[in-house]
Amino acid sequence: MKRREFFKTTGVAALGSQLACTKPGQSPSPNQGYKIKPFPLLEATITDLQQGMQSGEYTAHSITQLYLERVDEIDKNGPSLNAIIELNPDALEIAQKLDQERKQGNVRSPMHGIPVLIKDNLDTADKMMTTAGSLALEGSITSLDAHTITQLRKAGAIILGKTNLSEWANFRSMRSTSGWSGRGGQTRNPYALDRNPCGSSSGSGAAVSANLCAVAIGTETNGSVVCPSNSNGVVGIKPTLGLVSRSGIIPIAHSQDTAGPMARSVADAALLLSFMAGADAKDPITQNSNTLIDYTQFLDPNGLRGKRIGIARNFFDFHDRADALMQEVIDVLKSQGAEVIDPANIETSGDYGDSSFEVLLYEFKTDLNKYLANLGSNVPVHSLKELIEFNETHRDREMPYFEQEILIMAQERGDLQTPAYLDALKKVKRLSQQDGIDATLKKHNLDAIMAPTGGPAWLTDWVNGDHYSGGSSSPAARAGYPNITVPCGDIFGLPIGVSFFSTAFTEPKLIQIAYSYEQATQLRKAPQFLNTCNFS
Repeated sequence: MKRREFFKTTGVAALGSQLACTKPGQSPSPNQGYKIKPFPLLEATITDLQQGMQSGEYTAHSITQLYLERVDEIDKNGPSLNAIIELNPDALEIAQKLDQERKQGNVRSPMHGIPVLIKDNLDTADKMMTTAGSLALEGSITSLDAHTITQLRKAGAIILGKTNLSEWANFRSMRSTSGWSGRGGQTRNPYALDRNPCGSSSGSGAAVSANLCAVAIGTETNGSVVCPSNSNGVVGIKPTLGLVSRSGIIPIAHSQDTAGPMARSVADAALLLSFMAGADAKDPITQNSNTLIDYTQFLDPNGLRGKRIGIARNFFDFHDRADALMQEVIDVLKSQGAEVIDPANIETSGDYGDSSFEVLLYEFKTDLNKYLANLGSNVPVHSLKELIEFNETHRDREMPYFEQEILIMAQERGDLQTPAYLDALKKVKRLSQQDGIDATLKKHNLDAIMAPTGGPAWLTDWVNGDHYSGGSSSPAARAGYPNITVPCGDIFGLPIGVSFFSTAFTEPKLIQIAYSYEQATQLRKAPQFLNTCNFS
């Protein structure tokens, strides 16, 4: 399989599409932003919100109400981002109860009273559905929270709603359009509404960037946290496999799937990760996850000092302006005391794409069948085979733009004892881990590897779908290693991010690096909801 095709299937979608499919009258004249009401919580951090509640200026209820009004103005009307697929009807009531706890002297954690949006592939035991954007799962209300949601509720977070996504986390078609789902429609990029938000955590990236929530949660198999973070100008952390429980998340592949925080700052992403991580008896791979770690302790403005960072040049050269921004990043790293080793390429990075795709096909069939089999009788599909049949029956709504060839390919695979699967999995882990990232780190005695996260957002195109041209998510995703992306500038007003990744469970070190870089640059810019990017 060609690299472009493989990356498309795993959420690192593409760049360079030439046809925008914006409906007439959907947006204002070119380069004219919408008139948005002043928002008192614009770019507010979790610390800002907590200080506001502590001083009495705000309450959890008033903060939640402000975000709901912002959603109504920007997501459902005006720019019509279409980032949110469903709001929690009990959000204000939950906020009110948390305010009462605060009055009684009980503040559960720094997340107490903080509104969070979550991707619509995490189970919630409330009145909201969990559908992965598919019409086949409309009406699916689960009886148990995903483990991550359980921990957030215990911490006092308010689940504000669920975000739209690339349907089935972008594992349905070779010619998919990121941010589109049968249930949710098309999510748009808040920087330029004719551009794509990437995926598959499209709504989470667009929503947190547009200040529709304090922070958001996405999921990643390959690029689905870091790519939309890049395209929407936010911070995203793809954690080590096993740091965050996978239970209660609609799966693609257990060897790569993980949830991760998306935020407007490294500090907020680190704080949210602190309450996402933790051991879960339902997911044995999390047995080494530390439930007590506070990742905010690694927010060191001098965190780059003494670090050895390798430059993975084999992920450059897909966009000259992106390369220029990366040179600026390198200059900052040096100025903040880091030692830069250039180049420090991952030599195996192009050697196992086909095997990786095979692993995903096998695991998707097994993992999704297990998830669907446990759903209630009110859902019409309980297997991958039935899902394929449902989509064909409802082709006019589910497949108006692209097909489901990846679902069909997965259905044709065998079980997880098949030698072809076992051989492919062994190859992927060897080439991505010990012969890949680990070998590069050891060869150059590195703390982390740096590369461009991706290029500027491409035009949304339902005719041709996404067109991949460059990015660096795959090594860490396939290895199950951590990856953090931070805004590092823009190209014609479209955000660009830089990624830092390393070996397993090095989130503390990566947060130090990312925070130090962020504090030295402060390049995050709030979106202006322009009709198209600014060429002036």
